[in-house]
Amino acid sequence: MADRDFDLFVIGAGSGGVRASRFSANRGARVAVAEDLYLGGTCVNVGCVPKKLFVYASHFKDEMHEMTSGYGWSVGETSFDWPTLRDNKTKEIERLNGIYEGLLRDADVKHVPGRATIVDAHTVEVEGTRYTTENILVATGGWPSVPEIPGAELAKTSNDLFSLESLPKTAIIVGGGYIAVEFACIFDGLGVDVTQLYRGPLFLRGFDEDVRSHLAEQIRSRGVDLRFDLNVASIEKQGDGIRATLTDGSTMDADLILFATGRHPNVADLGLEEVGVETAKDGSIRVDEFSRTNVPSIWAIGDVTNRINLTPVAIHEGVCLADTLFADNPRSPDHENVPAAVFSQPPVGTVGLTEAQAREKYEGIDVYRSIFRALKQTLTGGDEKTLMKLIVDRESDRVVGLHMVGPDAGEILQGFAVAIKAGATKADFDATIGIHPTSAEEFVTMRTPVGG
Repeated sequence: MADRDFDLFVIGAGSGGVRASRFSANRGARVAVAEDLYLGGTCVNVGCVPKKLFVYASHFKDEMHEMTSGYGWSVGETSFDWPTLRDNKTKEIERLNGIYEGLLRDADVKHVPGRATIVDAHTVEVEGTRYTTENILVATGGWPSVPEIPGAELAKTSNDLFSLESLPKTAIIVGGGYIAVEFACIFDGLGVDVTQLYRGPLFLRGFDEDVRSHLAEQIRSRGVDLRFDLNVASIEKQGDGIRATLTDGSTMDADLILFATGRHPNVADLGLEEVGVETAKDGSIRVDEFSRTNVPSIWAIGDVTNRINLTPVAIHEGVCLADTLFADNPRSPDHENVPAAVFSQPPVGTVGLTEAQAREKYEGIDVYRSIFRALKQTLTGGDEKTLMKLIVDRESDRVVGLHMVGPDAGEILQGFAVAIKAGATKADFDATIGIHPTSAEEFVTMRTPVGG
């Protein structure tokens, strides 16, 4: 409405909030976005992007070993300098922050620095200034959770790891999600002595069982001390480091303890309760299929809704919201067959159903699985094994799940995700000529099911 300051006021300038802002403005809306930390949100600043840069750095030790052990290369003395990696990463993130600023400016979106709170269904306050708006979008993401145990303040979260003054010699990683797994592998690759603890019997809950068990074997073979059914009960200062007392009564000393024990919706002090926005027990904002809350003028997307907490999903939800509000094209986000990767060593790629989910959904399935040593390993004497797995609905012949643990899994899975999304059948896979010699060709050459 013309008598309000904006048509859309977005709280949170992460990937989802920025995309919703830009696309709404491109459709003719008057848009503002408030951010109290950093443009680009978690992914750009303390998540996907800097983490992947660290993953690249952590691969070098393996690459060097392979080239010198079997491929004829020899190198002189080598060393790793943590400040160089850290500071170069920071320069890249600052560059990306500037790009996000430019994207908002070019789309004619008003950037309002500061913490925003919702005053009423059509009013937002930032740093003492109030703005009226027809619609409010909450896109404030998530924040690391820290368990309430004695000495928890001595531990780090994933937010802290990108700016450490020095690289620890020993580290305890607590958690079993993808963030814990990735940082355990990053630190291990950079030469840190790593122990990973998880309170459950096997990490990466929600992933396919074969993926979980295979990755655990591979990570252990790299030297990570992986311990399940074990957790930290308390932490205390011990000289220049810290001592963790574990739930079995034993103790461990380390230079650093990371809690990667989950994230929670970042909803503190937003004013949601005051305006009557419904939230779930975990704090996530309840929304309908179009990302609308129970308050008609207030919407929410991304991790703060705790649907599928991935950056591309938040971006997709932002585009759908812009179309719904300002393009006369109501669109509900599509959360089916969303591909994902874990940038562990070796990495994981997955799309579609796990075997357990498929057995629950379909009357009959065929499972195809292959475990092999990649060609690159044949000259190095390495024992790293790649896992590939297809899950097929027997009645329709559709491939309903595809999973991989092995080099370049994320890159390989992106293309196969298109096929799964398009409804490809096992016959389509079988009819596709493989690219030889590659690991990816295994997905189109598996002919004999191993289970059904």
